[in-house]
Amino acid sequence: QISLTPPMGWNSWNCWGLTVSDKKVRLSAEAMKSSGLIDHGWSYINIDDGWEDTHDKNGNILPNYKFPNMPGLCNYVHSLGLKIGIYSSPGPRTCGGYEGSYGFEAKDAINYASWGIDYLKYDWCSYGNIAPDPDLEQVKKPYREMKHALRKTNRDIHYSLCQYGMGDVWTWGAEVDGNSWRTTGDITDTWESLSSIGFSQGPTSQWAAPGRWNDPDML
Repeated sequence: QISLTPPMGWNSWNCWGLTVSDKKVRLSAEAMKSSGLIDHGWSYINIDDGWEDTHDKNGNILPNYKFPNMPGLCNYVHSLGLKIGIYSSPGPRTCGGYEGSYGFEAKDAINYASWGIDYLKYDWCSYGNIAPDPDLEQVKKPYREMKHALRKTNRDIHYSLCQYGMGDVWTWGAEVDGNSWRTTGDITDTWESLSSIGFSQGPTSQWAAPGRWNDPDML
């Protein structure tokens, strides 16, 4: 079992959005270390949406021009004593309109592992077009498929289910090897959003355990 404590770190989205780049990730990793946060459990530097290009003829996911050397970036973050995360969607497109993992789950997992990725945020996004009115089994299906793909990589990759709490994911997230799962919609930078999310987490707490965590977005 991995992620025996809740994963803490930095995610590119609220800072950089779709303008995230190799340089910005490196600078953020350096700041995590130089600030001293690295000494207090802040371990992850996570690339959110905006890094993807397309799948090549062999099914390999290619980073776009902003990420010229993904293995090199992973090695650099690791050299600072930190871990690095990536982002995708089980649908054909991510929330930002970039290439998703639909139909390429196994190859994507292999590529992530080969680069040195330690964390995968898997965001529902366009899978809603595949299953527009999903029952519980359809909600679970894409996360189960990536579960099998990640298992075959033989690498410890924290599996973050980002589907906003649909189907009471906290009751079944562990079934699909989820290490954390979103319990809410997206948080915003307001007291109303923070307080409504933060003070509503009690009922789901009974499902949290080492390696299995409730995720109230970027609280």
